[in-house]
Amino acid sequence: MDNLKMPGTRLLSTARRSWIAPALVLTLSACAIQKPVTVSDEAQLTPPTPSATALLQLPPPQKKIVAAVYGFRDETGQYKPSPNSAFSTAVTQGAASMLMKALKDSGWYIPVEREGLQSLLTERRVLRAVDEGSQGSGGVPNLLPASILLEGGVIAYDTNTRTGGLGAKFLGIGMGTQYSVDQVTINLRAVDVATGAILDSVSTTKTIFSYEIHPSYFRFVNYYDLLEIEGGYTHNEPAQLAVKEAIDAAVMHLTVQGIKNNLWRLKNPADWNSPLIQRYLSTGDREVTTVTPRQKVGADATPSPAPVQ
Repeated sequence: MDNLKMPGTRLLSTARRSWIAPALVLTLSACAIQKPVTVSDEAQLTPPTPSATALLQLPPPQKKIVAAVYGFRDETGQYKPSPNSAFSTAVTQGAASMLMKALKDSGWYIPVEREGLQSLLTERRVLRAVDEGSQGSGGVPNLLPASILLEGGVIAYDTNTRTGGLGAKFLGIGMGTQYSVDQVTINLRAVDVATGAILDSVSTTKTIFSYEIHPSYFRFVNYYDLLEIEGGYTHNEPAQLAVKEAIDAAVMHLTVQGIKNNLWRLKNPADWNSPLIQRYLSTGDREVTTVTPRQKVGADATPSPAPVQ
């Protein structure tokens, strides 16, 4: 009787192994091909960077500065690594648009359109033609001239400035992680339109952090069968947000340095001692100090630069 039961038991064990393995494969495949839940979400406004939030909190100026941006180019010459694309740039080509928004959000500048100047002039000619055809007397007002030019660009993009990882396994259960750090650098300078002199120049650097978490499970279920489960999670910080943060920080530092050098003035001089301005001033000077803008005191005082109007 016992000898008759043994072949049936072996067949049952073999049958179990035959359906357990496909079931595990199907279960893991179903988990792997799940539809991302964020695909159908509505478009949202780009989240503000910490420097963009600081720009919105700047004290008001005595007079807004008319600023022109003709271009804010990608000067890195960096391309995405193959096999992603050998011809796609590593950083955004829309840095000028980010700069214009940062200038507008600060409340210190009146940005004027210069990057699309040809299109603007064409529309103004159309407007003049319509005005002449209707015999209107209003005319087309003159364009607003700029007091300063803002020049510069994305001057560096360095990949894998730091890399590393850590992992451990015990009794077939393991966890590993890897990370890499990229770096983008922005230069922004203000040029006086009247003289061509460079009023100030700042450079800001922002790191781009990427990491991967990789858990795994490895075990023999029995003498013949092996169970192996792997997972992973990767996070890559968007490069365009890093560029935007660096641009916002450059505008903030340029504005604070201009106040310090008496190139432009606060509406309320007492706002100079605000924690926000002093924090960015101390960051630029690499030391925490409280100073006041240079002013003329007496006839023998050293004259300070004339503020930009």
